[in-house]
Amino acid sequence: MSLVLLGLPGVGKTTIGAAVARRLGWPFVDFDVEIERRAGMTISELFSRFGEAHFRELESGLTDEFVGRVGTVLAPGGGWAVQPGLMDRLRPTAKFVYLRASPAVVAARMGAGQASRPLLDGLEPVAALDRLLLARSHAYARADAVVDTELLDREQVIRTVAALAPAGVGGIG
Repeated sequence: MSLVLLGLPGVGKTTIGAAVARRLGWPFVDFDVEIERRAGMTISELFSRFGEAHFRELESGLTDEFVGRVGTVLAPGGGWAVQPGLMDRLRPTAKFVYLRASPAVVAARMGAGQASRPLLDGLEPVAALDRLLLARSHAYARADAVVDTELLDREQVIRTVAALAPAGVGGIG
C-alpha cells in the first residue's frame, strides 16, 4: 500500500508527505518537483509554454510509473485527482488521504508563494481557491481518509497520516 495525498495547492502535501515518508522510511515523490526536474523548467514555465493539457499528460505518465508500487508516499498536484482515471489506476495499491483546509487558510499559508502557482497567479487567492475546491470536491470526496489540517498542528497531521499506512510495508520501488 502507498499513501497518496490530495488537496488544494498550498495545503501542505509536500511538507506533510516528506515528513510522513521520513517517519515510515518510505520514498517520497512530489509530482510537481519530479515533473520540473524531468522537464528542466518550472511548472509555471510548462503551463506558459505548453499549456495545462500538456502538464496533465506529464502527470498521467508519471502516475503510470507508480501503478502497483507499494511503500511510497506520493504528493501529486492539487488538480491531479480530477483527471479521469488517475485515482483508479493507483487505487488497488494506494490509500488516498485528503488534507483538508479552507481556501482562506490555504491562501494565508501560501502568502506570496501563490505567484508560483499557475492556476492562482494574478488572481484573488481565496476566490481562486474557492473555485478550485468547488471543481475538485467530488474527487477529494473519493479519498479513503480525511485529515483536517486546520484542527491539528503539523505534528498531529504527520502522525495521523503516518498511522494510515499499513504495518510492515517497506519502501520498495
